[in-house]
Amino acid sequence: MARRESSKPLVVFSILGTTLDRANRAQRWERWRPTVDLCRHDDLVVKRLELIYPPPARELAELVAQDVGSVSPETEVCLRPLDFSDPWDFEEVYGGLLDFTRGYRFRPEKERYLVHMTTGTHVAQICWFLLAESRHVPGALIQTSPPKKRGVGQVGKYSIIDLDLSRYDRIAQRFGVQTRDNLSFLKSGIDTKNAAFNRLIEHMERVVKHSKAPLLITGPTGAGKSLLAKKIYALRKQQRQVEGQLVEVNCATLRGDGAMSTLFGHKKGAFTGAVGDRPGLLMAAHQGVLFLDEIGELGLDEQAMLLRALEDKRFLPVGSDREVESDFTLIAGTNRDLWLRVEEGRFREDLLARINLWTFELPGLAARPEDVAPNLEYELDRFEEAEGRKASFNREARERFLTFATGPEGRWPGNFRDFNAAVTRMCTLAPGGRVDVPTVEEEVSRLRAQWRSPSARVAPGPVQPSLPEHILEGLDLFDRVQLEAVAGVCREAKSLSDAGRVLFAESRKKKANPNDADRLRKYLARFGLTFADVSS
Repeated sequence: MARRESSKPLVVFSILGTTLDRANRAQRWERWRPTVDLCRHDDLVVKRLELIYPPPARELAELVAQDVGSVSPETEVCLRPLDFSDPWDFEEVYGGLLDFTRGYRFRPEKERYLVHMTTGTHVAQICWFLLAESRHVPGALIQTSPPKKRGVGQVGKYSIIDLDLSRYDRIAQRFGVQTRDNLSFLKSGIDTKNAAFNRLIEHMERVVKHSKAPLLITGPTGAGKSLLAKKIYALRKQQRQVEGQLVEVNCATLRGDGAMSTLFGHKKGAFTGAVGDRPGLLMAAHQGVLFLDEIGELGLDEQAMLLRALEDKRFLPVGSDREVESDFTLIAGTNRDLWLRVEEGRFREDLLARINLWTFELPGLAARPEDVAPNLEYELDRFEEAEGRKASFNREARERFLTFATGPEGRWPGNFRDFNAAVTRMCTLAPGGRVDVPTVEEEVSRLRAQWRSPSARVAPGPVQPSLPEHILEGLDLFDRVQLEAVAGVCREAKSLSDAGRVLFAESRKKKANPNDADRLRKYLARFGLTFADVSS
């Protein structure tokens, strides 16, 4: 077999096999000895062998070095004594090998490295793997095996294992399939087309797999924050990242003294009516996921307690003088502009900094016209599952509904809640389970009335002042009309971002990363106003 020479000399790290490498001097060529036979392969030229051995086995190490010199004169054998009082003690072996690699002078620009996995205890082999995988040893693994037929001149086989799994086509394909499955799962199996939304889900999938840090999901009401939180939990559960349950709470429902007790629990007698201990939702989420929807509605005292629980995994139940522990993963959802609430003194800046490491802003349905059609199919499937009967659209009805749903009138202020309700109504009223054009027209009329078309709000013409006169004073009629229209949208919106999405609905489609809230904030600042000024 021809030798395959590399431009870089090969260095192999190996632990002496005190059993496999042992043989008396007379019989040492009649059996397979992994360290010696490693250097006998014609297509593997070992320039230097770093042979690690326990000090009591010095004589065997010297014999192995002598025999390597006989079969491969070009190989330099460096004997490295390393003493383990218990070679099966993981902490001791890993610590010793780690210290060895840290003190070794690697020169990957001049040499290439292999770690011999065949000899040593199973603990040592695991430690070698971890050191190579973490790049403490900047090389691959090599595994040797004995020949099928024993005898003089039979050297067995070897295989090199590169831990860069992306180089293995079949493994890479399996990872690719798994990633696509995860993306589809997070999207509820909906074949979404919106490029910005798909990029967001791809980014989220990577974060969910590799980080347990808090996730903040923002977006308008009905955009799917709660459903996505459930999918994230299910994915983490599937990948064994969490063991506990998903605990959901809408912070907008937490009011008064009961908010602290609901979240953090209380001790018996802590307050009037506390007739027994209550563990609280944070304890219920131990080893699981806590989803705090509408976190912007949480009180300041509860925010302070939550920050402590996130940072230290410890907190005090109401009325207790002893801390309890809960190791939970947090997902927070909000349709509010939390930075604005910080400015208003209604949200803690330190808590926002803690939960803002991974923030994902879900766009509303109106910003994703490409996804209306696939979501229609999804809602039809949901209707069939919920009602036990199938419904469908005829071609003309489907085209009419999609034209309205994706056009300028398709505001969808309630997003997928509005969309689900519309499809449910049409399917329920459909003659024989077949939605026709009259059914669609009836629903379109209902939605128009429900939404009160925004064009009526912002149409040019006489404007009844709704802002204080001192703000409008000195403005041209052009600016007065525009500012009043903007204020009208803000008053009906739940957040700065929500208002921005309505006001910039067309221009945002042309931007890769639209920042509607920032555009609106700067516009209002021209007149010395904030969102709170015009929305109250």
